[in-house]
Amino acid sequence: MTRTIVVGGGFVGLFTVLHLYHHKYPQSLFFIDNKDHFVFNPLLFELMTGEMTPDQVCPLYRELLKGSPITFLEDQVTQIDLLEKKVYLASDIHYDYDNLVLALGRKAGFFRVEGAQEYAFPFKTKEDAETLRQHLQQCLKKASQTEDETTRKTLLTFAIVGGVPTGIEMAGTLGDLLANWYQKLDQSAQEIRILIINRPQELLQGDINVHLREAVSQAFAKSSISIELILGASVTKVTPDSVTYEQNGQTLTIETNTTIWSAGTATNPLIENLAISPENRTKNGSLKVLPTLQLPEFPEVFAAGDCTMLSSDPLPATAQVAYQQGKAIAHNLNAMIKGHSLTPAQVKLRGSMMKLGIEKSVANIFDRFEVTGHSGHLIREGTYLQLLPTPIHDFKVTTNWIVDEIFHRHSQ
Repeated sequence: MTRTIVVGGGFVGLFTVLHLYHHKYPQSLFFIDNKDHFVFNPLLFELMTGEMTPDQVCPLYRELLKGSPITFLEDQVTQIDLLEKKVYLASDIHYDYDNLVLALGRKAGFFRVEGAQEYAFPFKTKEDAETLRQHLQQCLKKASQTEDETTRKTLLTFAIVGGVPTGIEMAGTLGDLLANWYQKLDQSAQEIRILIINRPQELLQGDINVHLREAVSQAFAKSSISIELILGASVTKVTPDSVTYEQNGQTLTIETNTTIWSAGTATNPLIENLAISPENRTKNGSLKVLPTLQLPEFPEVFAAGDCTMLSSDPLPATAQVAYQQGKAIAHNLNAMIKGHSLTPAQVKLRGSMMKLGIEKSVANIFDRFEVTGHSGHLIREGTYLQLLPTPIHDFKVTTNWIVDEIFHRHSQ
């Protein structure tokens, strides 16, 4: 029996198997991830704020794949042997494959900064969002009950490392969220400090969203809480109650109980350990792939998403790119089975969007129109809702969102 294995349950992995299923892929299809649920990463902010529920943002794979012949395995992949065509799992079993899809993404990168991995809060998973939410609420409650000025200031200072889209969206979201929570405790939101510590001298430097910089500045200026920028600064140490950085030859320390890490990513260990020649890797360890998204040395293996790079046309690590790549891989796998020619993946960027507060976003549509505020929020959430994994899930979430938007929010 021929078998295709898809490793990794992010956008690329899930949409690959869904497209294969909908196009009646003839091979046995195995889908492996170490979690039991999908994570719609762009909407993790809505999960943290309570704007959306866990089942909307992180639906179970078994629910999404219900009724399909796809075999889902909740297990940890420990090794991938490209030469022997085997995938090894933590449960002490392995599977042979005829075709393989690598959709492993990248992990949080702490760049050997002392204490960062131990004490900074990442923001990539459902658990990250829930842990951070609980921590933020605890900080505000403790601050409202302490009379020690130093302790209070430390509890009410929130540092975000990295002026990339995730860091900026985090700052904008916290600007509204913390103000709302703290005011409910009969406290003044003016006491709260939100800081973005950014290594480059400008936010979004080299990012696809760089043209949204002015919209970000305007949103920050209108934020419920002052958002301070510390630019040209490199974080050197994180402790449970401080973050230290170097700037202009000086070493400075900020007292804070909350350091949120959005400074970058690192190569997945499984990708690091693949038998791939150095010339087919990038400097940061990512895999170089052909326009068809195959590995040059192993044409039976496809790869896409954050763990890869198209040398001819580098693409941003966004949901819209991963979605289209998953569809392209499914198309080429079907073509390979049928003996047809494979086609290069065609990815069309449809603009960019960033969350800048609760029910506030900026949306750039096809690099022609820029919409901000609540209208930008409607465009952003509406666009992401269209990408939700299956028609049934899409319908449930969209219906709930529309009812909430029309009847509850506007009636208030």
